[in-house]
Formats: sequence, C-alpha cells, structure tokens
Amino acid sequence: MKKNRYLLYLLLCGMMLYIGMPELNFQMGGKEALFAGSWLFLALLVFAGNLAAFLYTPKKRSQPGSRKMENSLKRKSRVYTG
Repeated sequence: MKKNRYLLYLLLCGMMLYIGMPELNFQMGGKEALFAGSWLFLALLVFAGNLAAFLYTPKKRSQPGSRKMENSLKRKSRVYTG
C-alpha cells in the first residue's frame, strides 16, 4: 500500500520536472537564476526522498506470536458450555 503511494509521488514529481524544466531559465543572472537553481534542487530532493522510500520500504511480515493469540481467543469464544 505504501509502495503505491511512493510510486505515485515519484510519477507526480517526474511530471512536475518534465513540465517545469523548460520554463526555468539558468542563463539569466540574479534572482531568476537563483530561483531556478533552488527550485531544481528542492525538486530533486523530493524525487530522491521518494525514491529512497520506495526502494527501502521494509516488507510487511506476519507476526507468528499474534496469530497464536488470535487462534486461542477464537477457540475460547467458540466453546459451548450449556
């Protein structure tokens, strides 16, 4: 479930970079180049963070101890003493 969310964020970030990169102008000096550089830096940080989360999310494991507890509770609740 979480991997799907990270994949969606990666795709959205890639789309944002694809649409935004032609609009950024690094040739101009001053504030415009500073804005373009900082925008690109932050976008790449977002992309790298979501890629790391997507790649290194631990797999969900079932806990064997909790299953035994659930089974014993089910057995106790099914006992008929009438």
